[in-house]
Amino acid sequence: MADKNFFDRVYQVVKQIPYGKVTTYGIIAEFLGSKRSARMVGWALNNSKYNLKNIPAHRVVNRQGILTGKRHFGGNSTMKELLESEGIKTIDDKIIDLEKHLWHPL
Repeated sequence: MADKNFFDRVYQVVKQIPYGKVTTYGIIAEFLGSKRSARMVGWALNNSKYNLKNIPAHRVVNRQGILTGKRHFGGNSTMKELLESEGIKTIDDKIIDLEKHLWHPL
């Protein structure tokens, strides 16, 4: 069983990601003091669709800016559409200018 407390901490960080910004699974894991737990961050976000509302999971991408979680949004283009509605451009499921849109937790 996954650590519910860790999942809750992931959700608290993700809720802080500003509109028009993204972060990575690894940045969240490192911020939470568990640098090697990027995959667990992904599991938490995948789980959020069943249990919680208002978690902007579409704003979390892999370290290269690739929309690796796109299949968890009910359609292959939903994550891309959500990001592009916030002004974040993508090509081939990859954010064009990741550094411009990258957000780090305080």
